[in-house]
Amino acid sequence: MQLGMVVLIGLVAGVLGTGGGGLVALLTHRRMKLPLSGLLGVSAGVMLAVVFSELIPEAIEEGGFAFGMGGLLLGVLLMLLLDFVLPHMHMSGSTDANSRFVRVGILMGLGIALHNFPEGLAIGTSLMHDPSLGMTLAVVIAMHNFPEGMAMAIPLSAGQLPALKVWGYTLLAGVPMGLGAFAGGVLGRISPNALALGLGFAAGAMLYITCDELIPGAHEHAEGHSATFGIVVGVLIGVAILVVHHH
Repeated sequence: MQLGMVVLIGLVAGVLGTGGGGLVALLTHRRMKLPLSGLLGVSAGVMLAVVFSELIPEAIEEGGFAFGMGGLLLGVLLMLLLDFVLPHMHMSGSTDANSRFVRVGILMGLGIALHNFPEGLAIGTSLMHDPSLGMTLAVVIAMHNFPEGMAMAIPLSAGQLPALKVWGYTLLAGVPMGLGAFAGGVLGRISPNALALGLGFAAGAMLYITCDELIPGAHEHAEGHSATFGIVVGVLIGVAILVVHHH
């Protein structure tokens, strides 16, 4: 398969996935005025399902426990570093609350973008190896990027960013998948250890954002048990998507 086509397929899978999820989140969030705590909880649940059911097992499968967990620790450390660089916003005034949500959304976007690169690598190598397998993988990855786009759009939208800007950011988060597909196509065969580090890194970044920002944010805005139910629903949605992914 031509390298240009490989890049195009990776790019479309990434951008359609995160952008589509972002669009759905914007339409439902703005129209239905769904409770913020429940939505943040759902985002957190989906992320936890993706991290534990897919990213970590795949990282270990690719390069063994040491490389997978090493990548995870690197991901957590990078997010910790970003936390020091981008100071915390506290929920005192409305403007602070808005900037905090925007920051969460941008961090989430960075995590998703980082995570899309190794997925793009997987698409690129699969397309070079077996085009039909590669196409299946591209469709499945686009599907699983859908909830990630939603998870990114919800805090950005809660931070009162204009809808078009929020959608633009969710589209951008999918772009690294095209770059990953290019690298995968060029390399043809990637070192499994490098792939394990990449997947582990994505898992660590996602885990940090979920535990540090999404879950506390969901509880902070909760009425009753809305945050907890949101997280449970999110885990169920995430696992359902992954089950479809593997069949």
